[in-house]
This record gives sequence, C-alpha cells and structure tokens, in this order.
Amino acid sequence: MEKKILIVDDEPLIVKGLKFSLEQDGYETAAAFNGEEALKQFEQYRPDMILLDVMLPGIDGLEVCRTIRETSNVPIIMLTAKGEDMDKILGLEYGADDYISKPFNILEVKARIKSIFRRLAGSAGMRGEIAEFKDMTVDFQKRQVTIKDRNIQLTAKEFDILHLLMSHPGVVYKREDLLETIWKYEYAGDVRTVDVHIRRLRKKLETNPDEPEYIFTKWGVGYYFAEK
Repeated sequence: MEKKILIVDDEPLIVKGLKFSLEQDGYETAAAFNGEEALKQFEQYRPDMILLDVMLPGIDGLEVCRTIRETSNVPIIMLTAKGEDMDKILGLEYGADDYISKPFNILEVKARIKSIFRRLAGSAGMRGEIAEFKDMTVDFQKRQVTIKDRNIQLTAKEFDILHLLMSHPGVVYKREDLLETIWKYEYAGDVRTVDVHIRRLRKKLETNPDEPEYIFTKWGVGYYFAEK
C-alpha cells in the first residue's frame, strides 16, 4: 500500500513541487494551504506522514502540530524559513519529529522521509519484544508504552530514543551518538535537539522529571536508562 503524505504549506509552488517529486517516488499525497484545512485533511485523509510549514495563515503550524499530537503519533516534519535555532527547537517541543529549513533540497526531503519510514518499518518487523521496568511496560512491536495501565503517547523519535536506551540499560549514550543513531543522517541542528527530546520523554514518563526513575543524565556526557 502506498504511503500517504499530507503536505501543508501556503505557497502553492512549494506544494506543487513536493507533490510532483513525492508522487514520482510512489507516495500518495494530499495538500492543505492553511492550518484549519490541515486539521480537516488530517482527520479525513489519515496520512502516514505530514510535511508541515511553520508559518501558516490562521492557525500556525506549531498549533497544528500540537493539536494533532493530542490524538496521534503520526510523523511530522516541520518546514521552516526561520533561521533561529530556538524556533526550530520550539517546533520539536510541540511534538515534531524533525525539521527542514527553507529553501530545501528535494533530495534531502526524500532522504528524511525514507529514513523515518524505514525506522518505523524496522520496529514493526520485530516480534514479541516486550520490556518491563518498575511500573512501565513497553511493547516494541506495537510501539506502545504504558505506565500503571495508562497509555503514554510518544512521538516516533521519542519512542526510538526510549527503545535504544531501554535496550541497553546502564550504557551511556553521548548526545552526538544519539543524533547519529536515531536520526541516521548528519543532523543540521545541534545536540540541544537531543536534550529537548529527553526533556519531553521525562515529562511523559517520570512522576517527577527532576528525580527520574527511568532515564538518567551522565553530566557532561549523555544519557542512559536505569539498570535493573
């Protein structure tokens, strides 16, 4: 079955170019040109991925991302013309999986898309992997996390980080190593992106993020999962 990608941008030429290039690669696409239309298309089209511009008329891309994250873990790649790092980090704080700065190379966009789909397909191919630690249960095949029977909604990148750390308890991963392993390409940002994802993970998993039970910091080095 063809993967469905929703393209959200208020610039028709960008949408046209993305649709043409992605459909040439066998993807099915749909388009929206503002935030309200994007949310309607998301509900009706049920895409496998969303390319989402930050600067949209009406409801902006960050708010669209936040709204979608309330009900779905669909991968979201933010498209931004802004150059400030904090704007990009803010997009990740709202639940985006990745960002690409405009103007972008279509080959880079395709590489990012393929990387995310490849990672998701690899996880889906696992069989019978269930890990438990304290009150948390992780089903690696279904990509589901529960704590005290409460379902925890994680983005694709958040789950991948948790999977990697939990699979190697006590092993400290440098921020650079996490970027290389999880993102699987030379990341255009900086290691603060990892810190943002860890902070979001702790907020979702830990009773008190300042006194974690699951994911710990090795100061000046990186992060690791608690040893049993």
